[in-house]
Amino acid sequence: MSFNDEIIVGLDIGTTKIAALVGRKNEHGKLEILGMGKSESIGVSRGVVTRITPTVEAIQKAVQEAEENSGVKIELVNVGIAGQHIRSLQHHGIKMRNSYEDEITNVDITELIDDMYKLVMMPGEQILDVIPQEYTVDSEQGISDPLGMAGSRLEANFHIITGQIAAAKNIYKCVKKAELEVTNLILEPLASSDSVLSHEEKEAGVVLVDIGGGTTDIAIFKENIIRHTAVIPFGGNIITDDIKEGCTIIRKQAEQLKVKFGSALAEQTSDTEIVAIPGLRGREPKEISIQNLAHIIQARMEEIIEQVYYEIKNSGYEDKLIAGIVVTGGGAQLKHVTHLFEFMTGMDTRIGYPTEHLAQDNEKITSPSFSTGVGLILKGFERLEKNNASEIKEKNQTDEDEVKEEIKPKRGMNAFLRMIKEKTSEFFEDDNV
Repeated sequence: MSFNDEIIVGLDIGTTKIAALVGRKNEHGKLEILGMGKSESIGVSRGVVTRITPTVEAIQKAVQEAEENSGVKIELVNVGIAGQHIRSLQHHGIKMRNSYEDEITNVDITELIDDMYKLVMMPGEQILDVIPQEYTVDSEQGISDPLGMAGSRLEANFHIITGQIAAAKNIYKCVKKAELEVTNLILEPLASSDSVLSHEEKEAGVVLVDIGGGTTDIAIFKENIIRHTAVIPFGGNIITDDIKEGCTIIRKQAEQLKVKFGSALAEQTSDTEIVAIPGLRGREPKEISIQNLAHIIQARMEEIIEQVYYEIKNSGYEDKLIAGIVVTGGGAQLKHVTHLFEFMTGMDTRIGYPTEHLAQDNEKITSPSFSTGVGLILKGFERLEKNNASEIKEKNQTDEDEVKEEIKPKRGMNAFLRMIKEKTSEFFEDDNV
């Protein structure tokens, strides 16, 4: 099977929807979406699985629809993880080598990365992913890939993402019960960044703000390196709840109002425009002022943006982000949302659409709400390419069977996911999955 025949599936388990996207790359390196399926997410709250059975059923429904649309039997999936339990930190790692003359191998790099997974965390917390930022070889800094270099001292700066191990296990359990296999567990803002940000923006410095249903995810890049990640426990659903309470209507009507008439800037709406909501069981229709609706939305959006801006300032890169802010996710579809971001932060803002790497212009897929799903596929291909490149380089460097056996189990899956599989294999067997 050639690389262009590889098919990768992204499974976005969100608070409002669960989406399964099937993709492959064409001869030009562009992503073709072969099929998509989505279902309403009932068992997820603020990015965290709270009810297993409804989530499993929703995953099965989305995957079945994606299989029918694509004609592909889905078995392996790249899954996103988010939630307010997600944290990030920076750490520096060092590995001393026996000889400065021997070339640095993939084993050296993998061991340095896996050492980061041994850091002591808070009880119930575990390292989800370790992202190398830049390497240093014998005091030579700013190296992006040390493979093949000579040196006795290998160092690296790492961006480490942590979260509650129970939250990750519940995601893995739901996927397993849906008769699927998790290939990679990927932080959702990192996936979204791959689908909506350009290489130039990441180089210049940019903030990705992914406003989902239950959470708002943040990722900050500078010099093409991830510098800061954060998850805010507010999203589009809390805006819907505010409209429901403020206008005294049912939630379904509040969601429809937000989508069709909502604006993040009250001053941009007319004070005379009124929309009528059908009354319940023969009651008189209820009239809602569009400007009053915008005031409710703006108040909550200002709170979300304040927390986003706090994270930007907390990262230390506030004055170094030339490309400004890119807003994506379902919440990015609110009218005038970019204006409010620019007004409150003073930073240039645009809407991020997952069209950067897509081969075809599919109106459904190019919505900001599918940025994470498209990004999960792109992340899958990125890791596949890295694994293939590592295999080739390692094969050229050595023919030792011991080295090959040491590398094999580390491919295609991060150490955290391997640990979950190892620790919970008996649990799943006993659970009649």
